[in-house]
Amino acid sequence: MSELLSKQAYVALAKDIELPNKAFINGQFVNAINGNSMVTENPATKVVLTEIVSCDAEDVDVAVANAKAVFESGIWSKLAPSERKSAVLKLADLIEEHATELAVLETLEAGKPIHECVLTDLPETISCIRWYAEAADKVYDQISPTASDTLATIRREAAGVVACILPWNFPLMMLAWKLGPALMMGNSVIVKPAESTSMTTLKVAELAIKAGIPPGVFNVLPGFGPNVGEPLGLHNDIDVVSFTGSTATGRHFLNYSALSNLKRVVLECGGKSPSVVLSDADDLDSIAEHVVGAALWNMGQNCTANSRIIIHKDLKAELTQKIVAKLDAWQTGDPLDPQFMLGSIINRQQYEKILNYIEIGKKEGATLIYGGNAISLNNGYFIEPTIFDAVTPTMTIATEEIFGPVFGLIEADSDDEAIAIANDSCYGLQASLYTRDLKKAHLYSQALKAGTVSVNCFSEGDISTPFGGYKLSGFGGRDNSLMAFDQYSEVKTTWFDLS
Repeated sequence: MSELLSKQAYVALAKDIELPNKAFINGQFVNAINGNSMVTENPATKVVLTEIVSCDAEDVDVAVANAKAVFESGIWSKLAPSERKSAVLKLADLIEEHATELAVLETLEAGKPIHECVLTDLPETISCIRWYAEAADKVYDQISPTASDTLATIRREAAGVVACILPWNFPLMMLAWKLGPALMMGNSVIVKPAESTSMTTLKVAELAIKAGIPPGVFNVLPGFGPNVGEPLGLHNDIDVVSFTGSTATGRHFLNYSALSNLKRVVLECGGKSPSVVLSDADDLDSIAEHVVGAALWNMGQNCTANSRIIIHKDLKAELTQKIVAKLDAWQTGDPLDPQFMLGSIINRQQYEKILNYIEIGKKEGATLIYGGNAISLNNGYFIEPTIFDAVTPTMTIATEEIFGPVFGLIEADSDDEAIAIANDSCYGLQASLYTRDLKKAHLYSQALKAGTVSVNCFSEGDISTPFGGYKLSGFGGRDNSLMAFDQYSEVKTTWFDLS
C-alpha cells in the first residue's frame, strides 16, 4: 500500500472507480427520503464527479431510531471488547485491501495530492482503527478503596448513539479518529461527512458490513450542515456529538446541546499555530524544512498549520533565505500525479477566501516575498505557496485562520517576546518550538498555551498521544490516545453494602 504508482495508473483507476453516492442507513445504501441530491466536483478540474444523496431531518430521524434500537438490542453494545475487536480488525484489513481505491477517491473529491493520501492518510487511518481495536480490551475499570464492608466499582459504559461530524480536509483520518474509539466502546455511530468529501466515508461503511459490524451500528448521512448536522445536534436521542471543524460551527453544537438533551459535545476546532524560533536555535536548514512542511502540508488546509513563524531577530535574515529556498521542493500540480507535493484548494469558496486574505496582507503593509497568485491549471482551484515578511502580530493574516498555503514571518526582539506573541491568540491547538537549550525547551514548552507542543520539529504527536486544543481550539475532550475512550462512554459507580 505504501508504494506509489504512476500517474497513468491513478488516472486509469480514477476513470473506472465506482463512486459511492447514497446514504448508508441500517446496513443499506438508500436514497434520501426527500429525493434530493448534491453535486460533488473534482476541485482540481471543476468536473462534476457525481451527485450524492443529500439527507435532511427525516433521514436523521430514521437513522437515529435504527441506531438506538440496535444499541438497546445489545447485539454490539453488550459484546465483550474482545468480541468487537475481531470485526474492527477485519474492517482495518478491508480498508488496507482497498487502500489504493480509497486514496484515489479522496484525491478526486478533496484535491489532496495522491502521494499524501497513499503515504500518510491511508496508513494512519488503518493504524488508528487497529490501535483502538487492540486497545479496548486492555483498558481496565476500577474498584475504589472503600472499607471492608463495602465495595464500589467504577465502570465505563457505552454512551449510546454517537454523532460524528467530519471536516473536509482529512476525511478518512478524522473518520478513524472518531470511529475507532466510538465503535470499540460499543456505541452506535452516525457519521455526517463534509458535503464536499462524502465518498470515502461511504466506502468505509460498505466495508464495515463486510467486516461483520452489525447493520445500524455504523450509518452515514451525507448532506449540508443545516439539514443534517443541526438535526443531529438537536436530536434528543443523540447522546454524544464529536465535531471537528471551524470554531464558529462548533459554537452552534454547544447551543444545540443546550436546546435539547444536554448531550455531551466534543469539539476540535480552529487554530493559528506558531513556529517559535528562539535565539539559540541551530541547524537552520532543518528548521526551515520543518517550518515549510508545517505551513504547507495539505495546502495549508490544516488546523495545526504553522502559519505564524516567529523568529528571533538575530536569526531572521538567514532563516528567511533558507525557508524560501525550501519552497522549490513544494511544487503544485495535478493531485493524481505523485510527483507533486501540493494539490488543489477544496472549493471555490475556500479558494476565494484565501486569495482575499492575500490581498488583505498586502493592504495592511506586510511584504509579499514569495507567491501570492492563483495558478491557472486544468481549470482548477490552485494557489501558489505564499510567504509574507514584516508581519506584525495584530495584522489580520497573523490573527485569523486562513486555511490555505499562506504564512507570515514575525520578528521578535527576545525569546520572551517570541513566546508572548505566540500566546497572543484566541487559539491554542499546536505550537512548534526550536531551541538547542534543554532548560529553555522545558520552560518555554510549558509556557506555550497549546494542546500540543513539538520541540525541534513539527508534529501533532501520534495515535498514542491525546490531541486537542486550548481556548477556542477545543472543548470537551481529546482525540487519539486512551483518553478518547472517555468521550464516548459514561462512568458508572456501583456501591455494594457487604455488611
